[in-house]
Amino acid sequence: MGGVMLLSTWVSPFGQRCRIAQAEKGMEYEYREENLADKSELLLKSNPVHKKIPVLLHDGKPVCESLIIVEYIDEVWPDEYPIITKDPYARNQARFWADFVDKEDLRLWKKAVETQGRGPTGCKE
Repeated sequence: MGGVMLLSTWVSPFGQRCRIAQAEKGMEYEYREENLADKSELLLKSNPVHKKIPVLLHDGKPVCESLIIVEYIDEVWPDEYPIITKDPYARNQARFWADFVDKEDLRLWKKAVETQGRGPTGCKE
């Protein structure tokens, strides 16, 4: 189904979510590692609002935000194993927990960045 590229970085749990969905579907795609300190023109053009990863490019059209990307993959490649249940209640429960995990991961990541280079007392070493 056309050319597919994923813009992400190996350390991103959001990018990993997309890569897992692509692996489950057996998709062939190009992976492009992004340097978040020096974002590519392709990333900035593909996600001009948030300027962040991951971004899925399908036939040159960008899809942003990992949960939206997973839903898109499931809809565009439906004949493979379904990733998201069709049951409305179960689907919304899955969305709730995915959102919870996203927010918790982000909170922990921010805390790790803020304390980087600090010892057990919180002071710079």
